[in-house]
Amino acid sequence: MDGTMAASAGEMLKSDTLLSPVVVQIFIPACAVVGIAFAILQWSIVAKVQVKRTENDATGYNHMLADEGGLEDPSVLNKVAEIQDAISMGAVSFLTTEYWYLAIFMGLFTFIIFLFLGSVDKFGRKWTPCDPAAPEGKMCAPSIAVAGFSALAFALGALTSTLSGYLGMKIATYANARTTLQARKGIGAAFSVAFRAGSVMGFLLTANGLLVLYLAILGFKQYFGDDWVGLYESIAGYGLGGSSVALFGRVGGGIYTKAADVGADLVGKVEQNIPEDDPRNPAVIADNVGDNVGDIAGMGADLFGSFAESTCAALVISSLSSMGTARDFAAMSFPLMITAVGIIACIVTTLVATDIQVVGSIKEIEPSLKRQLLISSVLMTFGILAVSFLCLPSKFEIIVAGEPNKVVKNWYMFFCVAAGLWAGLVIGYVTEYFTSHQYSPVRDVADACRTGAATNIIFGLALGYRSVIVPVFAIACAVYLSYSLAAMYGIACAALGMLSTLSTCLAIDAYGPISDNAGGIAEMAELGPAIREKTDALDSAGNTTAAIGKGFAIGSAALVSLALFGAYVNRAEIEQVNVIAPREFVGLIVGAMLPYWFSAMTMKSVGKAALAMVEEVRRQFSTIEGLMEGTVKPDYKKCVTISTDASLKEMVAPGCLVMLTPIIAGFFFGVDTLAGVLAGALVSGVQMAISASNTGGAWSRDFS
Repeated sequence: MDGTMAASAGEMLKSDTLLSPVVVQIFIPACAVVGIAFAILQWSIVAKVQVKRTENDATGYNHMLADEGGLEDPSVLNKVAEIQDAISMGAVSFLTTEYWYLAIFMGLFTFIIFLFLGSVDKFGRKWTPCDPAAPEGKMCAPSIAVAGFSALAFALGALTSTLSGYLGMKIATYANARTTLQARKGIGAAFSVAFRAGSVMGFLLTANGLLVLYLAILGFKQYFGDDWVGLYESIAGYGLGGSSVALFGRVGGGIYTKAADVGADLVGKVEQNIPEDDPRNPAVIADNVGDNVGDIAGMGADLFGSFAESTCAALVISSLSSMGTARDFAAMSFPLMITAVGIIACIVTTLVATDIQVVGSIKEIEPSLKRQLLISSVLMTFGILAVSFLCLPSKFEIIVAGEPNKVVKNWYMFFCVAAGLWAGLVIGYVTEYFTSHQYSPVRDVADACRTGAATNIIFGLALGYRSVIVPVFAIACAVYLSYSLAAMYGIACAALGMLSTLSTCLAIDAYGPISDNAGGIAEMAELGPAIREKTDALDSAGNTTAAIGKGFAIGSAALVSLALFGAYVNRAEIEQVNVIAPREFVGLIVGAMLPYWFSAMTMKSVGKAALAMVEEVRRQFSTIEGLMEGTVKPDYKKCVTISTDASLKEMVAPGCLVMLTPIIAGFFFGVDTLAGVLAGALVSGVQMAISASNTGGAWSRDFS
């Protein structure tokens, strides 16, 4: 940072920030604690629905205690508890094994991070002047300290992400049977349980992530002192740890759930002509387990990674600004304050769905979920306005590579964050339009089935390609506006704006798999068409909410990736990424190819796992006498084992491709080529992700 900027920073920030650092230091952890307390409250309400068993009676059977509402047959009720136990045990078994693999990988990668960062300055152990030309310049921490704290932050991010995914899975498997039981009382009671359980995951993940990151900053600050650049560069490891776990969680969980889904549907529904989730289908338990490990644990880790990365990117960029030079803690905490205020806004929003405008009929389910997105966005707009004026100085400067420092006003940041927030809302509603049976795109795909699978596939792919248009324009507008106002800091904060309602987004996303499991349990326990009708209605809305969650994940990932790209360009001192220069252009086309390579690897992995699943399900139907008649049970554990083993084995290669490519490109071909690789992968990956997500969401509606 140049001397002029350093000299003017004190005047610019001396008494301009309205909130004192003490207030900020209290407010951020207080909001996190309130979020955790609210999650515990929602958990306690869900737990009031009893799913438990009595002692053995004279007949030797365990009976489940039924609360009021009908269904007096204890043997039927007992099936609900047994099925829930099987799903929970399968999910725990998979995640436990997966996390052992991850522990080994994360331990190795933690060492690599320490080795690479420490070797930049030959593992220097002495504090050195940050600016040798300044007579009394501040001192910068030694490279070995930055490397060590970065590795520690990486481990913290990985552990927090792992815990978030695991808690989300446990909550979902705890609430699925309770949703089924509440369907006896009506659609409103069942919706309330599923949504409250989803909100438990949403608030725990957001609040825990914020609290751990904030405490890490305070803890690291005790060592780094006035070296805020070193402090926040070390903290950036937290985001990398979270996104690394998300990578393996999404890949492993996705392979698991799709392998089980294909095996269950192809053999059960198509070949044997039995209903979805029929208890005679050997893959049905694995299919329900997959909903939890893929769409709950995987999605939770995915969105946590986006939150952690965007927050850390904003902190790193702001540490190089006049706010960092003046060491204004309140201004530097602006990214954390956005999340803190978002927790409060999402609590109010959740109360609207659960206590104010309660769902009373099937047709009210989807409107209630869509209102959650709108209400949280409106509330958060006012929250962003308040935080922008209270936490930030009226003016501050941001470093822009190869250009003069950019002067940013606090109201600029309101528009940056709000642009991301409302772009996310647009993406959510567009996703809902292309994946809901209420609108023409999905109906057109369904109508195409009249002439066979080929036309269905053509219409589905066309829907996905068309669905890319509006989200890309929304992202482009948010990027243009935020960069024009505040350079890369604006883009990082726009990503935070899109994720500021993360608790609500996760609640409606987790609601989907919980409702899906509830429908499966109702079918397997043979609870009758009346209950199945209610759970099917919940599941139908859940398919759309799951697609909306993926839309938010993709949009936020695009903005986060661009912010991180900007941070990389700044730190690598690349003045301009010239796409027609040979090195950058080669990196660009290779980077654009990477999402296709990654997708090919994961799709082949799903195919191999699905083949093994199909063969096993066919074997059981053909060799187990009495299976089709329902007089004997299938071997559920064998199918769970197939999905577990295949997903864990097949997730390694795609994960290594993502983790090692930047290291190899940068080490062997230089920082300019790596910039091209990152830019190409970002642009290509966004289009591909939106298209595939919405095509899959439409097909899920079509055949559900």
